[in-house]
Amino acid sequence: MNEMSPQHTPIQATSTAGQTITAPLGFTVPQDEKPVFHSSALTGGAPKIFFQVEEIPVEIADMRPIADSLDLDRQGFALQRHETAVDDLYDDEAVTSTYYDEITEMVKHATGATRVAIFDHTRRSDSGAGAANKDGSRGPASRVHVDYTDASGPKRGNDALGDGQVEEILAKGGRVVQVNVWRPITGPVQRAPLALADAESIAPDALLATDQVFPDRVGEIYQLAHQPGQRWYWAPQMRRDEVLLIKGWDTQDGVSKYTPHGAFQIPNQDPSAPPRESIEVRTFAVIEG
Repeated sequence: MNEMSPQHTPIQATSTAGQTITAPLGFTVPQDEKPVFHSSALTGGAPKIFFQVEEIPVEIADMRPIADSLDLDRQGFALQRHETAVDDLYDDEAVTSTYYDEITEMVKHATGATRVAIFDHTRRSDSGAGAANKDGSRGPASRVHVDYTDASGPKRGNDALGDGQVEEILAKGGRVVQVNVWRPITGPVQRAPLALADAESIAPDALLATDQVFPDRVGEIYQLAHQPGQRWYWAPQMRRDEVLLIKGWDTQDGVSKYTPHGAFQIPNQDPSAPPRESIEVRTFAVIEG
């Protein structure tokens, strides 16, 4: 199949239906030269940026009342109920074996893919120290961004699927989709939740290609400039048995390809509430032609 429409386990509302809040998101200010930043893997701590960021308050709507109608090919994200058999999501061995298998089957079911390649996972926490990863501690990504671009998507796809595989799949009429799966490690999330843009509300010129410098390579992501008409959503009080599927890149035209997202501070959030801890798994889904 070349059409992708995620099938949902029903999500029960855990907050007041239709709750909309206003909170600042971190947008990148357009500039003449290409933006660049040094990644956490390079700095060993917080990323070092070489461009201007502006915090702009926006309305962020509760996605729960519309969860059953969310579609990766329209909004670019979906909220699903999904249990995991892994008790400790800080256990890398359990994550790369049992959890990866669970995510593979879920992404296949959500996209109609016959093959799913998982190439990375990252934990994040707003505890101050960040969450432990093999390449260092990570905090929430507060600047609104998309993980891949027209240039970096195919390159990373070939890294994950095999050299030349993206081109071979397309030549046979297939499709490749990059999907991130984001889950709270503990819940409910009471601090630094994730805001996601309705991809259909994002104009192409708001996506700013940005160099991301690693110790051994330079990647490219999109960061987002603020524009009127952008629509934003969140899932209040996300639990450990819920996941967000977030599309990062797609080879198919005529659908939403990029989903900007970023962490934000809930207005009047309780500083003594448990820190947000999350794990995101990055995948490439292959849909046969």
